[in-house]
Amino acid sequence: MVTVFDAVSDRAQRVRHPEKAHRPDTEVLRKPDWIRVKAPTSKGYQETRSIVKSHKLVTVCEEAGCPNIGECWDKKHATFMIMGEICTRACAFCNVATGKPNALNKKVAKAVKQMGLSHVVITSVDRDDLDDGGAEHFEKVIFAIRDASPETTIEILTPDFLRKPGALERVVAAKPDVFNHNLETVPSNYLTVRPGARYFHSIRLLQRVKELDPTMFTKSGIMVGLGEERNEVLQLMDDLRTADVDFLTIGQYLQPSRKHHKVEKFVTPEEFKSYETVAYTKGFLMVSSSPLTRSSHHAGDDFARLKAAREKKLLAAG
Repeated sequence: MVTVFDAVSDRAQRVRHPEKAHRPDTEVLRKPDWIRVKAPTSKGYQETRSIVKSHKLVTVCEEAGCPNIGECWDKKHATFMIMGEICTRACAFCNVATGKPNALNKKVAKAVKQMGLSHVVITSVDRDDLDDGGAEHFEKVIFAIRDASPETTIEILTPDFLRKPGALERVVAAKPDVFNHNLETVPSNYLTVRPGARYFHSIRLLQRVKELDPTMFTKSGIMVGLGEERNEVLQLMDDLRTADVDFLTIGQYLQPSRKHHKVEKFVTPEEFKSYETVAYTKGFLMVSSSPLTRSSHHAGDDFARLKAAREKKLLAAG
């Protein structure tokens, strides 16, 4: 079995992450058997890769080194990253390049139509350099997909729009089917793992989505293995339920390089199952919790299950 997405060369990391170049190397733990994946080689994977490259699109699948890329691209599933591949922030866990962002790309809708996607996930880097954090571009991409492929349902995974008044409201008004914003980790880790963000701002953002449109599905995700305590994860679940979030994803943090935050622990499949059980008892409509869970993994199938779960809940209440 071949393991992919292990630590890349130090030279490559200096190019992608100049802010991390002088950090001391951290220990890279050997992955357990349950988290190893095979290198992608299928025909479907190659076809998806060709479409992405021909439209000069950026995917978080590639930029973040997602371990599920082979499976998802084989099924013609991809998560498109709008507003370029260079982020204005430098989170300790993330493999997306840091620096001065490039021009905006508007070709996503064509690829969605060409791939015949029934469900698409649109995400972005943080664009603190833009007055609206990129809200207008999210809006335009949503409208363009609706025009090119009216039957496609749209899930967005947004930045936090920190200090960008009116940005969130503009994106919600564009009516995506699912609004996802990841907390990434528990609040005690924010200063070291996600220093550019604020935990309670992110909670409030998700709560505000429901205030603006109570019918819109909301979703958030975290990584574990970053040194969090179990009780902190359970408290985070409560915070999300207070914000009426529908869908929670929990996955294992994987270290992109020796310059990134180290993996403190590989959480076992049994522990992930326990988190899933507890999360359902707290009232989430949907929970995906496993070592290889990522925000957009199985997003189309999960959206169908999410709608069914809401309908079942409404019938039970009526």
